[in-house]
Amino acid sequence: MEFVIKISQFLLSLSLLIVLHELGHFIPAKLFKTRVEKFYLFFDIKFSLFKKKIGETVYGIGWLPLGGYVKIAGMIDESMDTEQMAQEPQPWEFRSKPAWQRLIIMLGGVTVNFLLAIFIYIGMSYFYGDTFLPNENIKDGLAIENTVAIKAGLLTGDKILAVDGDKIETFSEISEKVLFGKEILIERNGSQSTVTMPEDFLAQLLDSKEKGLIDLREPFIIVKVPDTSYNKSSGIKKGDIISGINDFETKYADEVKLGLEKFKGQEVTVNVIRNGSKIKLPLKISDEGKLGLVYASGSTPATLEALGYYKYDVKDYGFFESFPVGLNKAKDKLISYWDQLGAIFSPSTGAYKGVGGFKAIYDIFPSFWSWQVFWRITAFLSIMLAVLNLLPIPALDGGHVVFLLYEMVSGRKPGDKFMEYAQMVGFFLLIALVLFANGNDIYKAIFG
Repeated sequence: MEFVIKISQFLLSLSLLIVLHELGHFIPAKLFKTRVEKFYLFFDIKFSLFKKKIGETVYGIGWLPLGGYVKIAGMIDESMDTEQMAQEPQPWEFRSKPAWQRLIIMLGGVTVNFLLAIFIYIGMSYFYGDTFLPNENIKDGLAIENTVAIKAGLLTGDKILAVDGDKIETFSEISEKVLFGKEILIERNGSQSTVTMPEDFLAQLLDSKEKGLIDLREPFIIVKVPDTSYNKSSGIKKGDIISGINDFETKYADEVKLGLEKFKGQEVTVNVIRNGSKIKLPLKISDEGKLGLVYASGSTPATLEALGYYKYDVKDYGFFESFPVGLNKAKDKLISYWDQLGAIFSPSTGAYKGVGGFKAIYDIFPSFWSWQVFWRITAFLSIMLAVLNLLPIPALDGGHVVFLLYEMVSGRKPGDKFMEYAQMVGFFLLIALVLFANGNDIYKAIFG
């Protein structure tokens, strides 16, 4: 069932993005009286799952879900229709239109993707508002359990104040900024200092295969007392929060782990919070520093706030208020993704190791259905699709835009033969990128 939910979200998001992107090319083409021969969701190599001709355009669904396309008459694209290009240009063809019209047609897809992301962020701001944890409300610092982050100089209890001079306002922005940051301003034991991150920090993280980077410090909440537990008869119950071991106070789970290590192999008195009351229970700690109990991390904001650990802020936006908020969110995500792309194309960072294909995109969707999560992921994917399509690779929209700008500036149109060769080179580059990204997915699945 989880697979069905994940694959449904993946295909719905992908289909929506592809159809709207191609519609961004289709509409201006039609407005400029340019013939569109095919409009396809997914690729129809050899055969189609569905197709129907309406007017001069064949609309269809292919069987290979790797994208989609519109075939515009008189344009050198992935169809490589050299036979059509060998004939005399016709007034309804792309190549017969003025350069400015061709430029608008080519930019239509990415424009729609950017507008879609902005529209989604505005809508989410209006319907859901924002629930966030101000950085100033994290009084006792953060949980740092990732060995690579610890090796870089970050420790549990650190408060991260700024990254590369940018002040941290909320908890949600910390991990991403640290991931690509160089200078981390921290507060530790009341004193401020700067941690310089290694240039290949991201590569080290990927090689370590550890999950998680920076988390909130959370309470040690018992979620299960197994029948086989040597502490089953101690009186410990599901929902109990361990707040101390002997005279050692343990507000957070990381402190409980330190206490277990300190008193391993002993019988101890554990302070427990149960339904708001404090009680003491006798427990045994194994020689390995274990309690034989199952505890929880990943508490919800509501749980953490109810327990008095953190104070979250909730902000609702009116209809008109949501517009600037949504625009700012789209801008921040665009800048963030651009930084990520820059890291990927910088070999010294090792970020290229984290490049993923369709499996990586599938994995970011949750195993439960949430429209809020779905729209958030779709908005980010829309920005990602727009940026990638603007790369100056001939097979992508960005490659066509480069040639059109050259034509508009120089007054000289690149020859059809040159465009054919450029398209072929771009196509092979694109295939290489797709193979690399999806090859990374396969490698991680086998050896990860």
